[in-house]
Amino acid sequence: MTSDLARQARTALERLFEAAQPSPGALMVLGGSTSALQGRRIGKAGRPMLAREVLEGMMGPLAHAGIELAVQGCEHINRALVVARPVAERYALHEVRVVPVPGAGGSLAAVWRTLLNDPVVVEDLRQQATLGLDLGGVLIGMHLRPVVVPVHFADLRVGEARVSGGYSRPPLVGGARAVYSEEEADRILNEALR
Repeated sequence: MTSDLARQARTALERLFEAAQPSPGALMVLGGSTSALQGRRIGKAGRPMLAREVLEGMMGPLAHAGIELAVQGCEHINRALVVARPVAERYALHEVRVVPVPGAGGSLAAVWRTLLNDPVVVEDLRQQATLGLDLGGVLIGMHLRPVVVPVHFADLRVGEARVSGGYSRPPLVGGARAVYSEEEADRILNEALR
């Protein structure tokens, strides 16, 4: 039986996917506080069972979409992240030596480590993540590739935690005459060809 927390986490993830339209193989960052999930102050009431519920709620949609997950630890480990070793190798991420635990790394990172076959902890994602979810205001933006488009979930909470998210889009370059829509570019070209 799926818990309310797992369902809420899955809903948040599905809504992020709907907004971001990620491609298979994309890297996603998840940051969160199990204290915030309970309506408590961040870092004061960590609960690994809540982390397991959240992650189990997300694992199916992540696998179905082919999205790789990096789970951010807390500031006690400098927001290092837990990823599968193949992800670290694919993105040439710098491995660090620390094992996240509740109270020093956070419950989400600690549990994610146990759910992976070959986990490693990396210093950062080198801004390679193209989407992310933040459960409880723990700040994940430093791991996202610029330019980040915020996704607001005003009507959604996971447990008691506020949810925010974002995804990356390519930077817009050019000046006053630059065109950003393929449809508009086709229209202009077709007019010029008449």
